[in-house]
Amino acid sequence: MRPTLHVFRDHHHAGLRGASAVAIGNFDGVHLGHQALLRRARELAAEVDPADLAKVPGVASEAVATAVVSFEPLPRAFFAPQAAPVRLTGPAEKLRLLRENGVDLAWLLRFNAALAGLSARAFVERILVRGLGARAVVIGEDFRFGRGREGDLATMQALGDEYGFVVSPVGAVMADGLRISSTAIREALARGELDRAATLLGRPYALTGHVVRGRQLGRKLGYPTANLRPWGGAAPVDGVFAVRARVLDADGAGGACGPWRDGVASVGVRPAVGGGEPLVEVHLFDFEGDLYGRRLETRFVKRLRGEEDFPDLDALVVQMNNDEREARAVLAHASAE
Repeated sequence: MRPTLHVFRDHHHAGLRGASAVAIGNFDGVHLGHQALLRRARELAAEVDPADLAKVPGVASEAVATAVVSFEPLPRAFFAPQAAPVRLTGPAEKLRLLRENGVDLAWLLRFNAALAGLSARAFVERILVRGLGARAVVIGEDFRFGRGREGDLATMQALGDEYGFVVSPVGAVMADGLRISSTAIREALARGELDRAATLLGRPYALTGHVVRGRQLGRKLGYPTANLRPWGGAAPVDGVFAVRARVLDADGAGGACGPWRDGVASVGVRPAVGGGEPLVEVHLFDFEGDLYGRRLETRFVKRLRGEEDFPDLDALVVQMNNDEREARAVLAHASAE
């Protein structure tokens, strides 16, 4: 059973009676760089002596929580919504990954004009000190915060000295000589380089969402699909892929998930059947059942081809048959390895 993750959204939830070691960041993708921040926060939380907390007024002498401060929407989406990057993970998936990385408490701050207008000092005092009882703060070396990005690592260290918390900067995490970042992962996925993306993420890239009703054309063509809408209306991948998918536990509390099943997925606007909003259509091999409303995690194993238009539905079905054969071969080979 995975640990419980407590999630807060608004300022009125602030006031953690205990104390915390806090990692701060966007955490889109929760990639290996993010995981280094979380690992350091867990280490610092374990190092604090609970006996010392009893000396701090208003703080209970109990274990120190590993906490995360993150933002929804992401700051770039607030300041420039038309130029915001495609998300690697929506909020629910981000929280699931944070829980799996040992986070006890996540404060998803609503990034709005009020938050953007906080000074660096006000951010530290309200969010970290009064809100989370921070005894340690973990940030990337290039982290900026506060109104107009006025605060940097030196600012955080100076405020830490004043308010009584230690600051632990984490340097860039590298892979093959390149800095791991959400941007680098998006670029790899856009090129169809799933192995490269998996190296930077520390796991295969996956897209998770609730299964929604579509036009049911796939069922009529002999290829029923579970349809997912990507978070934010767009996915970082497009085309046709060999995939593995599973149903996640319904409540997100860490219970049993369904088995991984092989399949093929199409991601895009479906020009062959009239187009429309971006959609992820997952066909699971040799599966019968109702998945509507269930949360489905789809791992992308290999890109088979890009989206194509076809002169008629017969030509589309021929290609879908070819896609299934190729996907089955790819997944059988992947299992053997």
